[in-house]
Amino acid sequence: MTSLRHLGSSGLSVFPLALGGNVFGWSADTDQSFAVLDAYTEAGGNFIDTADVYSAWVPGNSGGESETIIGNWLAARGNREDVVVATKVGALDSAKGLAPNTVKRGVEDSLRRLRTDYIDLYYTHFDDPAVPVEDIVTALDELVRAGTVRAVAASNISPERLTESLDFAEREGLTRYVALQPHYNLVSRDTYEGPLQEVASRTGLAAVPYYALASGFLTGKYRPGATVDSVRAQSAGGHLDTERGVRVLDALDRVAAAHGAELATVALAWLAARPTVVAPIASARTVEQLPALLAVAELRLTDAEVAELTAASA
Repeated sequence: MTSLRHLGSSGLSVFPLALGGNVFGWSADTDQSFAVLDAYTEAGGNFIDTADVYSAWVPGNSGGESETIIGNWLAARGNREDVVVATKVGALDSAKGLAPNTVKRGVEDSLRRLRTDYIDLYYTHFDDPAVPVEDIVTALDELVRAGTVRAVAASNISPERLTESLDFAEREGLTRYVALQPHYNLVSRDTYEGPLQEVASRTGLAAVPYYALASGFLTGKYRPGATVDSVRAQSAGGHLDTERGVRVLDALDRVAAAHGAELATVALAWLAARPTVVAPIASARTVEQLPALLAVAELRLTDAEVAELTAASA
């Protein structure tokens, strides 16, 4: 059985792959979503990532669709205590930003859609520079003290604001962030590596990277001349036009062949081996896409293979 990983100082233990919920209510309907959630948890997975804004970008959707599907699935399966549910606040038009009242309203709406009385991990989705960190940290602390949130985390935040937030929480004895969700993968390293990663390392934050497979590019299905039927084809395919993208695919091909593994598994294994990373996030539209993601829990790359991939992606 796959061993779970500690999520920073939260006391939560999570599977080494977080299942992304952004496709639920978008490219996966309710039945497909339930099937993916069932298969993920049956394989030992327990860490589900969503947000209030998923999937407001779809014509006819207003946001909250992913949370609603997950909430209905939790209610149908009766397994709420077995699953670590992470969601986010701040990006939905009707709950935009991180003013304390917005955060309070956001958590109440998410709880209702998720059909639960607590959220395991609550992220600020995007930092809101218009709101002082003191106000944000205090609002999040109140949610934890009220028992509606177990732990808090940040996404899309500068090293400076993250440090300010952590310092204020420490100084005032308030709930501090335990995790960070950065944009990070083999072809997008610049946002996280450097000052942000240094803050996470110094303060013991767990990194839970999003776009871990670069919108599907790192699965290897995007090749010169290939046509891929995917809602993300345009963003993923763009990496083919870069030298880095081509080098990374070549290195992934070699390492994957050595292990008899899928490219997606190797790309996730590289990420899982990086300092501070606890569980990359990847989503599956169908049950058939899941095995390659779940296999990251068992794949151990050699130091030489990690180095090869790191060099190719430099």
